[in-house]
Amino acid sequence: MDTDQQDRSILKEGFLVKQGHVVHNWKVRWFVLKANKLLYYRYEGGKRDSCHRGTIPLAGCEITCPYLEFENRPLVLRLKSSSSEEYFLEACSREERDEWATEILAVVQNLHPGGANPPCAHVRKGSKSLQLHNINLSQVVDSMYDVHSGIKMSSHVEQGSTYINCFSGSAVVDWLVFMQLALTRVEAVTLASALLDEGCVRAVGIKSVEAVRNAALGEQFLDDSTALYSFAESFKKRGSVKAEKSLSAVELSGRVQKRGYLLKQGHKIKNWKVRLFVLRAEPGFLHYYDPSKDDITPAGGISLRGCLVSSLDDNGIPSGVKGKVQGNLFKIITQTDRHYFIQAPTRQEKMEWIEAIKKLT
Repeated sequence: MDTDQQDRSILKEGFLVKQGHVVHNWKVRWFVLKANKLLYYRYEGGKRDSCHRGTIPLAGCEITCPYLEFENRPLVLRLKSSSSEEYFLEACSREERDEWATEILAVVQNLHPGGANPPCAHVRKGSKSLQLHNINLSQVVDSMYDVHSGIKMSSHVEQGSTYINCFSGSAVVDWLVFMQLALTRVEAVTLASALLDEGCVRAVGIKSVEAVRNAALGEQFLDDSTALYSFAESFKKRGSVKAEKSLSAVELSGRVQKRGYLLKQGHKIKNWKVRLFVLRAEPGFLHYYDPSKDDITPAGGISLRGCLVSSLDDNGIPSGVKGKVQGNLFKIITQTDRHYFIQAPTRQEKMEWIEAIKKLT
C-alpha cells in the first residue's frame, strides 16, 4: 500500500474527550485513526467540521493505558509523541478505551521499522481489561457497590492503625466466587488484580500496600483476610452508583446496561451537544452527563417507564429538529410528552441504543 492509500484509510473513529494543551480543560472531539497519525475534529451542530483541528503523529509514540493520574477520570489513556508532547484522551468505557489503545498500538508497531515491540511504544500490561476479554470491569464494580448484594465494608485494625470503609482481600475473593463472577479462587485473584490495577480498588493496609510495591504482576492482590483494600477515590466517576446516590437513591441504583457518547438537542436553545449517556435498568433510566466537566452528577435524566423510542428518517430534517442535522437520529417521547432528539455517530450505534432502550420501556 502506498503512502497516499495509507493516509486515506480510516482504521477507527469516534468520540473521545481531550485535555487542552494551553488551557487544561476537557473538550469532546471526533478522532480518526489512520495508518500513521491520529486526527481530531470539532463536532458542532450535529456535524463534524470539514477541517481537522489537530494531528497526533504516531511514529515512535508511547501509549500508557490505563492512565490513572486524574482523580475523577479513570478512563484516560496517554499518548506521548516522539517529541515528548503529551495527549490525554478519555473514552466512555474501559472497553472502548482499551480498544483505542490496542488499535493505536498496532499502528505504532507497524510504523516501527524493526517490526513488533518497538522500544517506545507500549500499552501498560498492567491493564488486565486488555486480557480479560469476557469481563466487564465496570459492571463488576457496580455490583460490588450494590447496597443490597455488594461487598460489605467495615473498619479493620492492622498493627495499631484503624482503616474505615474497607474490606479484606479474602472477602473480595469470596464475593467474586459467590457471585459466580469467577469459577475458582485463582480466577478471582486474577480479576481482583485487574480491579486493583485499573484503579477501581486500592490497597490501604500495610500488607496490601507492600504486596503492590514488591510482588509480581499476577500476585499483586492478596487472597488474605489480613490484607486490606477499599474502593479507590478515582472511581467516584459518572455512572458509579455510590458516588451519585445522594442525587436520587432510586433512579441511580439501577444496573448499568450501556454507556456511550451521543449528541443531544437542547430543549431551550435547541443546540446540539455531545453528552455521555448511561443507560440503567431496574428502574429504567437514561442519564446524560457533560463530559467536559469532572462533575459526577448527571446533567439530566429520562425515566423510561412508558416512553416511546423510534428511529427518525434519514431523508430530510425531521420535524422538531433544529439545524441541518441529518442521519442516525432517534427520538424518545416520555409519559409526560417531553420529546428528546438524539443523534448517534453511526447507524449501527443508533439501532443498538434503540434496541437497548426498548427493553426497558
